[in-house]
Amino acid sequence: MFFKEVNQLQQKVILHSDLNNFYASVECLYNPELRGKPVAVAGDPEQRHGIVLAKNYQAKAYGIQTGDPLWMAKKKCKEIVFTPPHYDLYMRYSEIARDIYSDYTDQVEPFGLDECWLDVSGSTQLFGSGKQIADELRKRIQFELGITASVGVSYNKVFAKLGSDMRKPDATTVIDQQHFQQKVWPLPARDLLYVGKATERKLSNHCIHTIGDLARTNKDFLYRLLGKNGIMLWLFANGMDTSEVSTFDSNRIIKTIGNSTTAPRDLITDDDIKITLYVLSESVAERLRAADFLCRTVQITIRDNQLKSYERQGRLLYPSCTAKELFQQAYALYQMHRPENPVRSLGVRACNLMVQTTQQLSLFADTAKRQKQECLEESIDNLRRRFGYFSIQRGIMLTDTELSNLDPVNDHVIHPEAFLKGKI
Repeated sequence: MFFKEVNQLQQKVILHSDLNNFYASVECLYNPELRGKPVAVAGDPEQRHGIVLAKNYQAKAYGIQTGDPLWMAKKKCKEIVFTPPHYDLYMRYSEIARDIYSDYTDQVEPFGLDECWLDVSGSTQLFGSGKQIADELRKRIQFELGITASVGVSYNKVFAKLGSDMRKPDATTVIDQQHFQQKVWPLPARDLLYVGKATERKLSNHCIHTIGDLARTNKDFLYRLLGKNGIMLWLFANGMDTSEVSTFDSNRIIKTIGNSTTAPRDLITDDDIKITLYVLSESVAERLRAADFLCRTVQITIRDNQLKSYERQGRLLYPSCTAKELFQQAYALYQMHRPENPVRSLGVRACNLMVQTTQQLSLFADTAKRQKQECLEESIDNLRRRFGYFSIQRGIMLTDTELSNLDPVNDHVIHPEAFLKGKI
């Protein structure tokens, strides 16, 4: 079975395309005055989202990193220019890039807005080798979008992504099965997908510093050290990733729906908490209804002003998709696990989802009342879609417009999709 899988791997040609400095590149494209200057796409400091979301290479040369507070970025580079994010533009450019990818294969799997895997194994007879396709993709992206991309070419997804990270900007890197050890094994272990800071620290404590060190480490030891992820990383390091590239229009398995926010000021009173939880619960409930889901469990995430965070969850008596029931459970969880310090950020997540079908009636639950509440909230959804999110609000929202001035539908940040999708 192992040799059969290896033979299948030899036939694969996987590309990973990474749009270089995507957010910052799009901003510089639309604002020529930014070109050639150190630029960082940044959150709103007045809303306490004042961190670097993305930066260009000029800013990177000063040591500015994603996640740096704005004051720190300014200290590193006095000439840096901050610009707010425009997610509508990023979404548009991401879609155009995916349209280009779809000209070569229908197996296109997004990994966030700026990255995609492509399986072009069946396209090489039409368009040439993997490297030729990668070079053509880079030329088209630069000509049609005005930005650059780095593309990795390999026989599996992990090494294809590693290749796109190795040379930037605007480069093609090939990692083939016959010579991957010479290219990959000398690299730091942190360069491997899913080796974060905590994992790197654990590996380093046991003298595992490179991908080669990881590949040569005993699997049983890695399992004791990192659990199932240890086995996964050992397979990655040895070039044994067998995950498939999904098709462009494949349906994603949605396991949870959530939203979170960092408040513009510390949340101190119960009303502060209620306003924020209502906004988040309404957002989550609206998305549940749009996807025809009910949830059985509500989870909250609390982070205080000392940056200590934790999660708590509770089960609903009956599956629901209404903001009222989500809020009631979320607020009850908050009261049971109230932090000692003022709250900086909150999150609400609907878990244990089920498809909304015909529900069994209960002798004890006021089913008619719950259905009426759901119809009421669906009417609110329609009003907001037609006249805007702030066209209708709860009365408590008007008591503090600073906290309630959050549009959870449009004011959001796009995060990469999980590569694992619950496989391990």
